[in-house]
Amino acid sequence: MSFEDDVKAEAFHLGFSLCGLAAAQPQAQHAAVYEDWLAAGHHAQMGYLAAESARLRRADPSLTLPGVRTVLTVGLPYPNPARAAAPADGRLRGRTAAYSWGQDYHDRIPPRLNQLAVFLETRLGLPLAHRAYTDTGPLLERAWGQQAGLGWFGKNSCLIHPRGGSAFLLGELLLDVELQPDVPWEADRCGSCTRCLDACPTGCILPNRTLDARRCLSYWTIENKGLIPVELRPSLGNWVFGCDICQQVCPWNQHAAPSQVDAAFDFTPEEAFPDLLEALSLSPVDFNRSFRRTPLARTKRRGFLRNAAVALGNLGDPAAAPALIHTLENEPEPLVRAHAAWALGQLHHPRVRPALEHAQLTDPDPSVRLEAAGALAAL
Repeated sequence: MSFEDDVKAEAFHLGFSLCGLAAAQPQAQHAAVYEDWLAAGHHAQMGYLAAESARLRRADPSLTLPGVRTVLTVGLPYPNPARAAAPADGRLRGRTAAYSWGQDYHDRIPPRLNQLAVFLETRLGLPLAHRAYTDTGPLLERAWGQQAGLGWFGKNSCLIHPRGGSAFLLGELLLDVELQPDVPWEADRCGSCTRCLDACPTGCILPNRTLDARRCLSYWTIENKGLIPVELRPSLGNWVFGCDICQQVCPWNQHAAPSQVDAAFDFTPEEAFPDLLEALSLSPVDFNRSFRRTPLARTKRRGFLRNAAVALGNLGDPAAAPALIHTLENEPEPLVRAHAAWALGQLHHPRVRPALEHAQLTDPDPSVRLEAAGALAAL
């Protein structure tokens, strides 16, 4: 075995399913695509993505780690979203993206990459300058994965591996030592398939294998902190955190070889498919206790309850009316009350109209009064 093979074996020992190496050259071609994406406004309100210093560092890793010679990229598998099924218990359930199940990957990947760096230092017998990332800094992660031979850019914008599909999280280790690079992945194995584009409920997948965040359900349920546009709410279905539709329909995921999913991603059906009525009743303490160490904490309580209200409206079950009315009348967060009002407008229940009329006249927040008026019109 070569030294590079030893490094990969250690990465696999640490729980990664993929590991590849690339020479740390500036990514001019991929950076140009990224710049065009920003210029078109496809990053929505995520202004941090357009910060000048970050844009420069994305194109050239030496601006992040002076003297960098190699970018090591790993993949950590999470449960395959194409094989998940909600409990058949009759409850009104939402759905969360599979990468969010279990513990927050930000707490799992960088420490293992730092362990890998220690392994390298021990084997080489010299100190290394290194930086570990996983979606935590300005790197073109998919580009480094492709350069390291881990897969190709799928039409759904995910990096796809021919055996493992796209259900893995990327991490990178920047190193100031030169290692033999792997052969970059060049083949496009999506072929003429358009299942992901056809299945996307908002048409956010772009022809150049990027996404328009302004129409992406993941953006609206996670990154967006305000109102969800009325015209997009029906497209959310019962998604309350992220969206896996383009991965669920991908043949490479449907036929992927089973991966040894890390114990960090062990999950219960309640985490993957939360009870929406219970979600509406979560106090701030309950929310923090349940989601503090998971990706779902990113939405904060008000975002999660907002999403749960929209999902209940889309499910259209009158059994949700009492909980939504209670939320409209008692929830302290105007953002949640506003979406509860909209959801009530999607239901047929005798108590809905009086509750909305009362909110339209008396709610102290104008956004809630406006949503109540719109819901009454929908009725």
